[in-house]
Amino acid sequence: MKKIFLLSCICFLYYSIYAQITDPVATEVWEPEPSAIKPGKGLTPPSDAIRLSPDAWEHKDGNPLQWEVSEGIMTVKPGSGPIFTKEKFGDCQLHIEWRSPTVIKGKGQGRGNSGIFLQNRYEVQVLDSYENRTYSNGQAGSIYKQSMPLVNAMSPPGEWNTYDIIYKEPHFNADGIKVSSAFITVLHNGVIIQNHTEIRGTTPYIGLPKNPPHEDDVIQLQDHGNPVSFRNMWIRKL
Repeated sequence: MKKIFLLSCICFLYYSIYAQITDPVATEVWEPEPSAIKPGKGLTPPSDAIRLSPDAWEHKDGNPLQWEVSEGIMTVKPGSGPIFTKEKFGDCQLHIEWRSPTVIKGKGQGRGNSGIFLQNRYEVQVLDSYENRTYSNGQAGSIYKQSMPLVNAMSPPGEWNTYDIIYKEPHFNADGIKVSSAFITVLHNGVIIQNHTEIRGTTPYIGLPKNPPHEDDVIQLQDHGNPVSFRNMWIRKL
């Protein structure tokens, strides 16, 4: 009864205050004013984006990029290892275009495999999933081994795919305990395939997600032994 009475008092107070507002200006907010940017057209990124061109990447040991680079297109050189952004990121909007090899080799996880690791921990799978069956939480656009994509929006081998990713990082308290999860939205070729999906933790090949505390970190592109290509990559800090 006390809770009901308290709720009634709150509702009465709310309506007694706001029911008296008759001037539309009273509910207008003018400050702060959102910054104006140029949104970009075609292959041009927004004016406030950071281009992730080949010189923005390096190998784990700090050595320059060893992947093949031609006209701004980076292609995995199998065996050279993954690459990492030189800059660290947290909440972000990430745009990446990628292409599986034209010549089809292998099947399942062995065909056009790579991955995009946000904060170097949370993988959005890159895979040639065009008429290529594998486990659903490991196909293109999955949060690897956690969340399958809503649909398979894959382009045929040799054609470019686009990922537009909106990522919200997890948060940890002073004791290193996670207090809020990471969330991710992914559009694959303009189609929503992850809709504000919770990332439950790391995305290991074997085992369950873990949640070690961390701060902003690099983005990793995986070398899984397949010559997957990437181009026109940019990121906006949110």
